[in-house]
Amino acid sequence: MRFRVHTLFAAIAALLPALAIPMGLSASPAAANEVVVGGTLTTTQQAPWVVALSSRARFGSARSGQFCGAVAVGPRTVVTAAHCVGTEALGVSDWHQLPDLRVIAGRTDLGGSAGEELQLSGIWVDPDYDQSTNAYDVAVITLAQPLQDASAIPLAQSSDTADYQAGTPAEVYGWGDTTGRGGYPSTLHTAQVGILADSACEAAYPGGSSGTYEASSMVCAGVDGGGKDACQGDSGGPLVVAGRLVGLVSWGNGCALDGFPGVYTRVSAVADLIAQHM
Repeated sequence: MRFRVHTLFAAIAALLPALAIPMGLSASPAAANEVVVGGTLTTTQQAPWVVALSSRARFGSARSGQFCGAVAVGPRTVVTAAHCVGTEALGVSDWHQLPDLRVIAGRTDLGGSAGEELQLSGIWVDPDYDQSTNAYDVAVITLAQPLQDASAIPLAQSSDTADYQAGTPAEVYGWGDTTGRGGYPSTLHTAQVGILADSACEAAYPGGSSGTYEASSMVCAGVDGGGKDACQGDSGGPLVVAGRLVGLVSWGNGCALDGFPGVYTRVSAVADLIAQHM
């Protein structure tokens, strides 16, 4: 099981690819066309609710210090993966110990300075989050000031069962690895994938080293034969169906590999809890 956070080691490898630094959380080569993996360029104008988590102190100044994705669901509320705000990602036991932790909104190109960088006033992590299985992998970030330009995206609700039917088209967004080999872009990408049946996800991840799929809090998405998927650096970013947030990038085995779809936090399972912290 591999998280999809842009680790410090992955950041170093992206800056110094010639060194071929081995990474404990590195991805296997992806079956993709080198262009999220298998995706295309998009902008924060087209998807204004896509935001980034950043810390230059932890991840360096390149790409604005981005290490995870996140999603604006209210004027001062952002959701992301719980593992993005944990000790492994942040390198500290308490996020307050990372004073330059920011949410970046309205910045398509992380090499630029467009948009805004906002301070955090609070982080709530789902108490049911299980680090061993990655179940209920969700955190709610409260911003110190409201977003100026980012539009909020509505959350999928428990009644939105059609959003999770197998074959439903979906889009995943992020600034993460586009090759499966540590190729981090500075610009936002999106990939078209499809929701998969829980039975297919359970067959792909029955337990063991590849991870365990739990339908109560997870949904998975991909394409036949692989080639399109979220990857390192995309954790916490959105999986969108028909203009609703249905998933948050969580984990997977490799990136875009045939037989191993991406696994996402099932937003409809945690929507009520998120609403309580908005």
